[in-house]
Amino acid sequence: MIPAEIIEKKRDGFELTSKELNWFINGVIKKKIDDSQLSSLLMSIYFRGMSDSETNYLVQSMVDSGKKFDFSYLDKFVSDKHSTGGIGDKISFILAPLLSSFNLIVPMIAGRSLAFTGGTIDKLESIPNFKTSINFKDFHSQIEKIGCGIISQSSEICPADKKLYSIRDLTGTIPSTPLICSSIMSKKVAEGLNGLVMDIKVGNGAFMKTLQEAKVLANELKRIGQSFGIKTDIIYSNMSQPLGSYAGLQCEVLEALDCLRGKGPGDLVELSLELGSKIMIQSGLFKDSNESKIKMLEHLNNGKAFDKFEKMILAQDGDVNSLTFENHIPNYEITIESQEDGYISSMDTEKIGWALVEMGCGRKLAKDVLDYSAGIKFNYKVGDKVSPGYPIYELFNNNEKKLNIAKALLLETFTISSEEVPKQKLICVRIWYQQHLNKY
Repeated sequence: MIPAEIIEKKRDGFELTSKELNWFINGVIKKKIDDSQLSSLLMSIYFRGMSDSETNYLVQSMVDSGKKFDFSYLDKFVSDKHSTGGIGDKISFILAPLLSSFNLIVPMIAGRSLAFTGGTIDKLESIPNFKTSINFKDFHSQIEKIGCGIISQSSEICPADKKLYSIRDLTGTIPSTPLICSSIMSKKVAEGLNGLVMDIKVGNGAFMKTLQEAKVLANELKRIGQSFGIKTDIIYSNMSQPLGSYAGLQCEVLEALDCLRGKGPGDLVELSLELGSKIMIQSGLFKDSNESKIKMLEHLNNGKAFDKFEKMILAQDGDVNSLTFENHIPNYEITIESQEDGYISSMDTEKIGWALVEMGCGRKLAKDVLDYSAGIKFNYKVGDKVSPGYPIYELFNNNEKKLNIAKALLLETFTISSEEVPKQKLICVRIWYQQHLNKY
């Protein structure tokens, strides 16, 4: 085959075969196809799209570029969750040990910060000595022994995805639904999953601002999941305000720990249970959503979920004993107070995300160094009543200049109304794929 012929075929709107896509992706991994040729194919896909079959072929080719986990011999349900990214989203730290405490297998491959949203791996690396890079064999052994783990993507698992993502970022082809979905689902297929729940964020702090945008992505993700034999459920959750009481790096891990000890904020617990119940039903452990939520809440309150988290941290060389709010002492703190009576009527969650980046919670450039102490505490949400002097935000980090820049941004991220404002719903739409295949 000739790379130019495959590129031209896609450019002209024709459908690529499994053989062609596999050959091309294999050539990328073996460095027989250069970046300019890969860029040309990605741009052709961006403008021409991909059929369902083509997307499936691409997913399979990316999976075949590396190793694939197989836990079938354990005779346990293998599950995972994926979020499209948000502010204060620390659900993975709660859900992995919680599901594992019910004897489910949860091998999570997570990413770093993207644009204004925080990254699971960046947050985990705020734990002293915690290793997010683990070789395939050792991680497989950890999952077998403990039941859960969270690692970053490596050269052993879907290396083609890592390469394609880097080129997409450089060529402006990130917002391509087939490329987004193949990137997400190739890693899920490589995990050897039986079940998956997708948390699709919607609102001003999400990449998809409207429900209609979110549904396009969700429908494709569900379709791919089913094509590869993965039970796939979708939840649309509200990202028009931060999730939980904290956003940042180590402070989010600490809040997740509170949740695992049965002391987490209501919205964080609600979403964790909502997502977890989908997996529980998929696994066959429970038939009723409410019953599964009650049992999961018991595991948050009786320490079983926390015990799994502790074992996971220790297995990946982390220092769990250092993880307390008492030990989390940033050098600088600023409070943003309300200047008037009224009700918080809106929050600009994306701008809050960019403020977090300014504080050191994310990267503008690849070389940027993160500040693990940085973060924001949200004392009030949309619909809450405030008065002059009420602390809306508490922000903290180890760089006063960056903190002041963030403060200037944050002053523009909330509005106050004299009229009472209703509380926002956390769950926008609930869809169980098997029941609502043709609904949207």
